[in-house]
Amino acid sequence: MTDTTDTTESHAVAFPQNRTCPYHPPTAYDPLREARPLARITLYDGRPVWLVTGHALARTLLADPRLSSDRTRPGFPAPNARFAAVRNRKTALLGVDDPEHRVQRRMMVPSFTLRRAAELRPEIQRIVDERLDAMIAHGAPAELVSAFALPIPSMVICALLGVPYADHDFFEEQSRRLLRGPTAADTMDARDQLEAYFAELIDRKQKQPEPGDGVLDELVHQQLRDGELDHEEVIALATILLVAGHETTANMISLGTFTLLQHPDRLAELRATPALLPDAVEELMRMLSIADGLLRVAVEDIETDGGTIRAGDGVVFSTSVINRDDAVYSDPDTLDWHRPTRHHVAFGFGIHQCLGQNLARAEMEIALRTLFDRLPHLRLAVPAEEIPFKPGDTIQGMLELPVTW
Repeated sequence: MTDTTDTTESHAVAFPQNRTCPYHPPTAYDPLREARPLARITLYDGRPVWLVTGHALARTLLADPRLSSDRTRPGFPAPNARFAAVRNRKTALLGVDDPEHRVQRRMMVPSFTLRRAAELRPEIQRIVDERLDAMIAHGAPAELVSAFALPIPSMVICALLGVPYADHDFFEEQSRRLLRGPTAADTMDARDQLEAYFAELIDRKQKQPEPGDGVLDELVHQQLRDGELDHEEVIALATILLVAGHETTANMISLGTFTLLQHPDRLAELRATPALLPDAVEELMRMLSIADGLLRVAVEDIETDGGTIRAGDGVVFSTSVINRDDAVYSDPDTLDWHRPTRHHVAFGFGIHQCLGQNLARAEMEIALRTLFDRLPHLRLAVPAEEIPFKPGDTIQGMLELPVTW
């Protein structure tokens, strides 16, 4: 085994970087794709960390308990100053290890099963139809992110959690500031405001004689009441579920729409054969890899075929690079839903694999199918190169998506 921990950092690629095309990894990552399965990168503050680039190694390490998701541990990597500012704040599910993680996830799993997602499909369809009715009534052109892609998952996750959708302007704005605010202070303030919001909402739910039917109601009237969770833990769970539940899917709907419009032959095939839609959604998940940069820190030395990861080393998983591994996916830069894609890591892997993946798939399938069925002549309203998309240090997606039909 060759120990490469003393590799010179002078040629390390800076991470993260902005994409030059919204559905492809940054061209600056090309050397990382050639350096599989493990490479060295530097973060925004110049700190060198490991980047996992190989598909097989990624699935092995994401399931390895010697890599910790606890953001408060020394050495945990921060991709930007915003993340560093809130790293020591308690983060449920994504930011804790077993056994705490196992306890939290066990409470949440029944609300996010495949069966539960199937039960929600009629409600998702109703929401999608409602948003399209409003968009069509308003007339072309339209801005698809605000009119369609964002409201759908926001309304779905609010209904599932038991959060008033009337407050959506507030929590969508705080989520935006939390994930891509201009300063670390802005991010910290957004986190404070979200936590204060949920503290007040939880207090209101505690005073209700009978619980509602949302996940948050169950947490308050069962786990919080019985002492299985404390007040701060319920707030942390509510915050991560709300933010992750609408931000990720909204970005997938908007970026998925843009990508299909940029691949008219593929879109025509999908319209001709709607049964391909579940495979198309899976391939879009692989290709777009919107959550690019899963973070861990090693708690023990780990020997790999790419080098030795030492205890205390930061480890980053680039899903966009891992999901373009040509040892697993032939011609990986091509949109092709006839390939087997079920082993992609767009939802992560191991114990922290995305809890809401079944719901996300259902929302994507219903939103895209209905959008292109009802608007068969949907097209971009401005040249593609003029449409702004998100920077590389946050969840990837479109800032705006002007369309007409």
